[in-house]
Amino acid sequence: MVLAEPFPAQIGQGSFGRSAQGDYQRLSFTGSGKEYFGIWIVNILLTIVTLGIYSAWAKVRRNRYFYGNTVLLGRGFEYHARGGQILIGRLIVFAYLVVYNILLTFVPLAGIALLLLLLCFVPWLVARGLRFSARVTSYRNVRFDFVGRAGGAFLAFIVGPVIAALTLGILAPLASRWTYRYIGNNLRYGQKAFSTDPSIGTIYKSWAISAAIIILGLLIVGFFAFLNFAVFVTAIESPDLIPAEMQVSIVVLVVLGYFLFFAIFGVAALVYRAGVRNVAWSAATFDGKHRLLSDLSRLRYTWIAISNVVVTLVTLGLMRPWAAVRMARYVNEQTGVRFDGNVGEIFSAIAQEGSAVGSEFMDIEGFDFGF
Repeated sequence: MVLAEPFPAQIGQGSFGRSAQGDYQRLSFTGSGKEYFGIWIVNILLTIVTLGIYSAWAKVRRNRYFYGNTVLLGRGFEYHARGGQILIGRLIVFAYLVVYNILLTFVPLAGIALLLLLLCFVPWLVARGLRFSARVTSYRNVRFDFVGRAGGAFLAFIVGPVIAALTLGILAPLASRWTYRYIGNNLRYGQKAFSTDPSIGTIYKSWAISAAIIILGLLIVGFFAFLNFAVFVTAIESPDLIPAEMQVSIVVLVVLGYFLFFAIFGVAALVYRAGVRNVAWSAATFDGKHRLLSDLSRLRYTWIAISNVVVTLVTLGLMRPWAAVRMARYVNEQTGVRFDGNVGEIFSAIAQEGSAVGSEFMDIEGFDFGF
């Protein structure tokens, strides 16, 4: 039986005792960009020196740092995967790709058949990856677990995205709901289950904001393109009539137009992601009575994500650790749990029940196919 570490003596009262109505215990992130930079730069250098082999161990070091600094009720989470497990999974994927490319070159029909076979196995790989990630994660010495099957992964990660793409995003909320239901309803902590049933109507409200951003953005880009339509036509049909300086300006405008086009969809996607996360997490419960919360500000989340990318690019990647810590801190601070009852008694009961998955899983089944 897996036992959690005991709570402090004062756990039965005060901020760690019985949660008042509406009192959410917030997560926090205690790491710093400076501290993570040391881990990040070593990971980069060793990955380069070992021609990518060390990247498996780099992932373990990175996850252990971020999990360990994600704190709830004064205690961090733990990540138990080993680099060898991740490396084995990656070698299997690499070997498959090598065989696939060889067959595609010399026996095209066999290569196509192998690709179709891979697509059939994608749901199984997704389910296995989620299970691995859950089972190598623990909180207070109690492991998480994931019990989802390949059929559910097929609906959530294959059918959903295809339907969303074919309908130009109109049914994206339905796909998002399938994904969050699949993950949330199959997640376990010890013997206790999580569950979520986000309202499709509420998700569509978030979708409507993103759709409005896309429509408005495309109208603005289209308006300026219309104003310069005659110039563009002349540049295409009779480029010799356009002065060299104006040709440069036209090229700049075209590049800027493409950038704005993708930026519009990027901003809309970030706004949608934050909104859907709020809906799905806030509809989730743990053990049927403890409620989860996410209250990300769409505007601030989008600003942090975009400014992180800009700062990372301007500094040639050197500020990537700072950006990662900045986002982790914000997301954690906007995430919480409202416990129904005495927190100490809740976790003591979970610890006494033990985990559905023991540490022996790590030795007999622990391969990660994710990158």
